[in-house]
Amino acid sequence: MSPSAATGAVDVLIVSLGSTTGLRAADEELAASLRRAGASVALAGAARPGARRTLMLTDLAWARAARAAATEALQACAPRSIVYSTTTAALLWPVPGAIRFDAPAAGNRPGRHGLWQRPAERRRLERAPLLLPLSAGGLAETGLGPDSAARTLIVPLPVEPSGDPAARDLAAITYAGNPVKKGLDRVLAAWRQARPAAEEGAELIVAGASPEELRGAGIDLAAEPGVRDVGRLAAPEYRALLRRARVFVTAPRREDYGQAQLEALADGCLLATTPAPGPYAALPIARRLEAGLVEEDLAAALSRALAHPDRQGYAARALAELAPLRTAALDALVAQQLLPRLLRGARPALAA
Repeated sequence: MSPSAATGAVDVLIVSLGSTTGLRAADEELAASLRRAGASVALAGAARPGARRTLMLTDLAWARAARAAATEALQACAPRSIVYSTTTAALLWPVPGAIRFDAPAAGNRPGRHGLWQRPAERRRLERAPLLLPLSAGGLAETGLGPDSAARTLIVPLPVEPSGDPAARDLAAITYAGNPVKKGLDRVLAAWRQARPAAEEGAELIVAGASPEELRGAGIDLAAEPGVRDVGRLAAPEYRALLRRARVFVTAPRREDYGQAQLEALADGCLLATTPAPGPYAALPIARRLEAGLVEEDLAAALSRALAHPDRQGYAARALAELAPLRTAALDALVAQQLLPRLLRGARPALAA
């Protein structure tokens, strides 16, 4: 729902940064959950700015776009409460509101990349009436003290199996959106070493990266034996591949949340991964499921997974681990805790 489509007051306005497909989907899912709880919701999407040369300028452009979207929506739909999706969306807010985030700039904008964002973010986090991190790890990276606990509610992203199980006729798959950050080069190196552990003709499927992204990362998949590039896919097509893959393999240099890994677990894949800095929500789950598939030597972990893909009860145990992240559990959290807390405060209004 766009602010221009809203008529009259709404309970919750979500200011959606929407800089990635995943962020847009997360905001739509939160809006849907709030509506199932009985709230009226408007989504105000920031207009995508043009490309910028640095992360500092990129974040500034997105923050300005989010401010413009929020200002227009506040005037159009008079919300009772407001949620800024990501700390970037809140950096130049026209009025205070709840902030939902996977990881703060304090964690993912080190050094010169976050010179202005980190102090601005700190001020916003300190003023926000409600903090909505996706994980405890994301909250920890803010560096806020224990006094913030009373205004904090962890609201993860929902994850569900995408369909009926399929024949596991694909050896391995990786998601490579932002290939440098996702460590695609490290995944390819591990695949070269581990491939002999798979059956003849086995393939590694690379999804989520455009040709431009791959070129920018200096990666030529055509030169990689046993690797098939499927590019960017619609969610149903991508999830169908997950249901066919035996192993999801990844080596992120930093992981702000890891929804792709959680989706892979939901669809029955073994997860072979390196540890990574950041609030990597799937990492402790992966360690509990099979510690031998989580190590710095990704080739060794991947070889184990390829050689013994039918690990006893792995998929069933993964679904049990994901129970707190299933839609029904999160709907209950939204209805019983989030919505009452959002509506408890006064109606936001533009400053004079």
